[in-house]
Amino acid sequence: MKESLQHYTNDFGRGQRELSLLDYFRRQFSYDEWANREVLLAIRSSGPAQPRSLQLMAHIIAAECLWLDRIEQKPQSLPVWPEFDLERCERQAAEQASRWREYLSSVAESELGRGVSYKNSKGEPWSSAVGDILTHVTTHSAYHRGQIASHMREKGQTPAYTDYIHAVRQGRVK
Repeated sequence: MKESLQHYTNDFGRGQRELSLLDYFRRQFSYDEWANREVLLAIRSSGPAQPRSLQLMAHIIAAECLWLDRIEQKPQSLPVWPEFDLERCERQAAEQASRWREYLSSVAESELGRGVSYKNSKGEPWSSAVGDILTHVTTHSAYHRGQIASHMREKGQTPAYTDYIHAVRQGRVK
């Protein structure tokens, strides 16, 4: 893995700074936290929550929890497809975001290549590098947020605008 990435600051290219890979992941999880909040706000604002939107949002939160449990070598604390109402989704999302912030603020960059052994939901044994898990978590969540947006549009609702570049332009990514 390359140890640093070039990243343009929010002043649209006038300044540039080095960004460590760990700082890159911290930005991705900052975006993920913001995007999850935006989706939950859109679900709340759209009237009665559609069961499929809540199901997908609960799965995003549970999967984020599952992967951090695996990294920390803890027992799985949530089912992969929990049945949460909107209030529980909001509480769990806030709790999970806090857990990720705490983890990412304490982990050393050298840990990104560490292998994590676990069993998947089919009971199959696997091992993945922490950096690969972090990438998976954020892309998995974005995938399902896209499904929620499609579902909301199908139901005549307005989904959240969660494009990464929008979040950066608005100063939502730290």
